[in-house]
Amino acid sequence: MNTTEKSEQFNLDNLRKQVSEIRTRGVGETSDHHPGGMNAYARQIAEQFRETNQSPSIILGQYRLFEFLSLLTFGLAILFFGTPDSHPFLSKAVVTAALCGLAIVFLQIADAYQIPVLRSPHHFLHRILGAWAAAFAVMVTALVPFDISNIYSLPLLGLWLAAGAGFLLVARLLFAYGIRNWARNGVMERRAVIVGGGEPAKELIRALEHHPDNDIRICGIFDDRGEKRSPIMVAGYPKLGTVAELVEFARLVRIDMLIIALPISAEDRILQLLKMLWVLPVDIRLAAHANKLRFRPRAYSHVGAVPMLDIFNKPIRDWDGVAKRIFDIFFSLVALALVWPIMLGAAIAVKATSKGPVFFMQKRHGFNNEIINVFKFRSMYTHMNDPTARNAVTKNDPRVTPVGRFIRKTSIDELPQLFNVLLGSLSLVGPRPHAVLAASHNRTYADVVEGYFARHRVKPGVTGWAQINGWRGEIDSDDKIKFRTAYDLYYIENWSLLFDLKILFLTPFRLLNTENAY
Repeated sequence: MNTTEKSEQFNLDNLRKQVSEIRTRGVGETSDHHPGGMNAYARQIAEQFRETNQSPSIILGQYRLFEFLSLLTFGLAILFFGTPDSHPFLSKAVVTAALCGLAIVFLQIADAYQIPVLRSPHHFLHRILGAWAAAFAVMVTALVPFDISNIYSLPLLGLWLAAGAGFLLVARLLFAYGIRNWARNGVMERRAVIVGGGEPAKELIRALEHHPDNDIRICGIFDDRGEKRSPIMVAGYPKLGTVAELVEFARLVRIDMLIIALPISAEDRILQLLKMLWVLPVDIRLAAHANKLRFRPRAYSHVGAVPMLDIFNKPIRDWDGVAKRIFDIFFSLVALALVWPIMLGAAIAVKATSKGPVFFMQKRHGFNNEIINVFKFRSMYTHMNDPTARNAVTKNDPRVTPVGRFIRKTSIDELPQLFNVLLGSLSLVGPRPHAVLAASHNRTYADVVEGYFARHRVKPGVTGWAQINGWRGEIDSDDKIKFRTAYDLYYIENWSLLFDLKILFLTPFRLLNTENAY
């Protein structure tokens, strides 16, 4: 390794170390992140990308399930119509399902679910038909000791082999047409923004466009430098504004990826960018196509054929998000079935003891800083309500009704948020959403805590890791919001369904500690 390579290796190692510190520190005395305004041109471009796109990973997962169920349907139909009634159907159905599952596994091993293969299936027939035939061969071999004629006759096997092969070819040709159509219409794509202009950005764009199976849609370029070093148009794509404007742009547009087009040696500049951008719920990649240093292949991810170094990954992405949504709906329905008598009693008590509505709606920060309406049982006198929550509730607060004091201490006032979960604006478990104007000593939380907005990279929750560790209730000091944010960031970085289940299980027991709840 020559001197230049050693220097770049040192820069990369040092960069990774400092990125790790940004990821884990999460709190500080001040914040240099203040989402600024956005110029009219960038806002106009943002409007073109407001519609939500479909993740390729989700679509491919759905297609795997479609192929499995279709092959299974073919197999069961052949069994049903081709097997005498005297033969046991259940054991044969189990073998059929196992063969279909094995076929999907073999197709996966053969990379038959990669975008290039799905876009041009006629070029990869050997992979598709080979995987289907291999699954048959393995299953037949496994059934030889059990006398295969008692399970499937050879004519039925041949019929199913041919029918399955024909289905795979026809279905994939139709799906290839769909992929090309979705790509043209922007339905199935990953949206990316390039950070940094000039020649590095131009080389990156050319490298991406050169790959025919690239699924990246470049939405624009953002750079703080002037026109001399970063022209307003790079390889046909406009520079939409500064990095500060990018933060608001990414709030309006469902961006999947930020690609930093800077050399690894520009360590200080990259770190400045990351301190502003890591709060966004997106993948952040450092383009490595122009760097002379080459690492082992596993060190890179690829966008098309362009190597990238992964800096940050979007938390709870693709199928993890689907699993979490199913988790939320299931346990919310279970919770409502258990606590509806408590909710009914609370509603009657609130209505009977003070004038005004039963429910109280408050605007809070949701996923990606979106403003959401959160439901609660009303706990204050109507004429003293504070929808902005600028003045936090304190001990013996005269604004709180007697019933309100009880339901706040026991967190019964939060139970209507189960409806928020079913509607999709909240998750059961996640960072607790704070009111938009919530403050500590007349300073917003974003001014108190560096990286505060990073807690909005995932959907907020009814309960969270911070709450079951005692950080709930009144925030009357800067340290309380700092610790709460630190616990929230830990949750985001270490999320799993088991972690959610643990928090959910512990919540009723930890709520017995009402020391900080007024």
